[in-house]
Amino acid sequence: QVQLVESGGGLVQAGGSLRLSCAASGSIFSINVMRWYRQAPGKERELVADITSGGSTNYADSVKGRFTISRDNAKNMVYLQMNSLKPEDTAVYYCNADCRPIATMPARRYWGQGTQVTVSS
Repeated sequence: QVQLVESGGGLVQAGGSLRLSCAASGSIFSINVMRWYRQAPGKERELVADITSGGSTNYADSVKGRFTISRDNAKNMVYLQMNSLKPEDTAVYYCNADCRPIATMPARRYWGQGTQVTVSS
C-alpha cells in the first residue's frame, strides 16, 4: 500500500506565504505525476498544480505566478510554495500521486487526507 501525508497547512493573513509538503511512503517502485488539488467549502475539487517525474509543471490560472510546485524524487516528496495568498485560496489542499508499486504493475492514483489552508483578509 501507498500512503500520502500532507503537512504545512494553517492560518495566514492575506499576502502571506505557506509551504505545503506531501510525503509518499509504502510500497513504491516509481512515482509519475504528483499533484496538488484543493477544495473550498461548497465548491468542487480543483487541480492547483502538477509536476512530472522529469520536473515539467502545470498550474491553474488562478495561482500562476504565486504558487510553485516542486518535488524531491529521492525522498518521494512534493511541495507547494504558496506566496501572495488571498482569501479565495482558503481550502483543504490534497496531495495526489500516480504510484507504481512494482515495475510490472500499472500505476494507481493515491490521495492524501488533506490539510487546511485558511487565509484571512
